[in-house]
Amino acid sequence: MTDQDRSLQILLVEDNPVDVLVTREALARWEVKSILHVVEDGQEALDFLRGQGDFIGAAQPDLILLDLNLPKKNGQEVLAEIKQDPDLSTITVVVVTTSDSPADMEMCRDLGASLYVTKPQEFEEYVEAINSIQEIWLDSLQ
Repeated sequence: MTDQDRSLQILLVEDNPVDVLVTREALARWEVKSILHVVEDGQEALDFLRGQGDFIGAAQPDLILLDLNLPKKNGQEVLAEIKQDPDLSTITVVVVTTSDSPADMEMCRDLGASLYVTKPQEFEEYVEAINSIQEIWLDSLQ
């Protein structure tokens, strides 16, 4: 993000309403201004990113927070399509999921995820995990 006055565009791909609320709360604590867009399944995520269907004219996100366990297309399929698409491949994708499987972590890294965060069960720990994304992601921009 080069313009300090511009809000960070974040796409959250998450089908659990509680996780969406907790993520909203965590993002409200970020130091940078952000606009959160939420879609509930993998196909909606790809439609949003490609500006198709209900998402014509949608803002291209600076950051994608992607759950793995999604309806229609799972997170790994979405990640693979994003990273294979030249128009989308440079978007930072952070996997935020309940899975702590080493195989899932390795697969996401191999597909091009920038970071893999396992969702904690406790609210404050979840907020801290989302806040750590801000710190790591902003550091990578400098």
